Amino acid sequence: MTTPLPHFPFELALNRRHDPAAVYGTEQAAVLDQAGYRLARETISAWPGYAPTPLVALPGVAAAAGVASVHYKDESGRFGLGSFKALGGAYAVARLLLAQVAARLPGTQIELPDILAGRYREITSGITVCCATDGNHGRSVAWGAQTFGCACVIFIHATVSQGRQNAIEHFGAQVVRTDGNYDDSVRVAQEAAEREVWFVVSDTSYEGYMDVPRDVMQGYTVMAAEAAEQLGASGPPSHLFLQTGVGGMAAAVVAQFWQDLGAARPATVLVDPKDSACWLESIKAGRPTGVEGELDTIMAGLACGEISLLAWAILAPATLAAMTVDDDAAADCMRILADGRFGDPPLVAGESAVAGLAGLLAAAGDADARRDFGLNADSRILLFGTEGDTDPEVYEAIVGRPAASVRQSAQAASVVGAA
Repeated sequence: MTTPLPHFPFELALNRRHDPAAVYGTEQAAVLDQAGYRLARETISAWPGYAPTPLVALPGVAAAAGVASVHYKDESGRFGLGSFKALGGAYAVARLLLAQVAARLPGTQIELPDILAGRYREITSGITVCCATDGNHGRSVAWGAQTFGCACVIFIHATVSQGRQNAIEHFGAQVVRTDGNYDDSVRVAQEAAEREVWFVVSDTSYEGYMDVPRDVMQGYTVMAAEAAEQLGASGPPSHLFLQTGVGGMAAAVVAQFWQDLGAARPATVLVDPKDSACWLESIKAGRPTGVEGELDTIMAGLACGEISLLAWAILAPATLAAMTVDDDAAADCMRILADGRFGDPPLVAGESAVAGLAGLLAAAGDADARRDFGLNADSRILLFGTEGDTDPEVYEAIVGRPAASVRQSAQAASVVGAA
């Protein structure tokens, strides 16, 4: 008996600015370019523990959704930090420290491997980086600060879980909890940095603050390039369903495929949490548009009310549509992957990892959305599972069993499959 698709409610906005034939122009290249990607890949691949994360085929999900294939880039093991954010925040910390050391030692030839090797710890130890976070970016910045030898202060807002706070503190950072939502904590971090002469390493950009978020996003392009290489002979995807907080990850993925494929790039659908749908509202309005309120969602890493201006430069012309999914859809998709509901191997996926999957399944079950997105039996879908159980207690409460049990089931399934 075939398992039916779940019914997920959603809101959809087609992008009036979408231009499938648009070239990757100077505005986009000013944000992310291939030279920056090559430097990021060379740098990050030299870090201890680097390895491409798995690209997992989900033929059962594909069959249920009525498409040719679904591939899921599983970032849960990235550098032991549990999310793709390890690529961005830590890389930006390294780049910032390089610039600061070079500024203090004019005439000295300094390169990124020198920072990794700790050759200038007497300088970097006197530098403090800071940021606001929903959890994963702060963990990456804290890990980068510990790895490259500087101090770190992380600001978290009122609804960030204690488990995520503990994970950040594990890497030696001082954690400061603020009132309000994520966007409020961004402003508090900026004010503290100006007062204390710290350096903000944020994954979102705003007027007057562009360089560091550009480095964060450039780190994310490594993930997209890995996925393209892993797809290999099966060919590039026809569709990307990408979860969107501030939009940095989505923009990095789209930029990498756009530069490689030009007009043959995948159709891109952005997926927001229902209660923090800043990209949906921006696509509707045709300009960056914020949303207010508590932005409370279990998809904590996506709980953002203001988009990144850098991400807008790339996504505004390249996005086919934006849509929303609710918390119930995200929770069910976590269980779909953990249980292998459609016959696929079990996967551990955190709350923010599954919005893209929820968007795909919601659209696949709706005739109008299938038509609008061009979804059919030939469609090849690429998803990015951007985190694992980054808060183990929250994960277990939603899925009904700990992540370790899901991984054991996956291992047992792989043994049976090998036999």
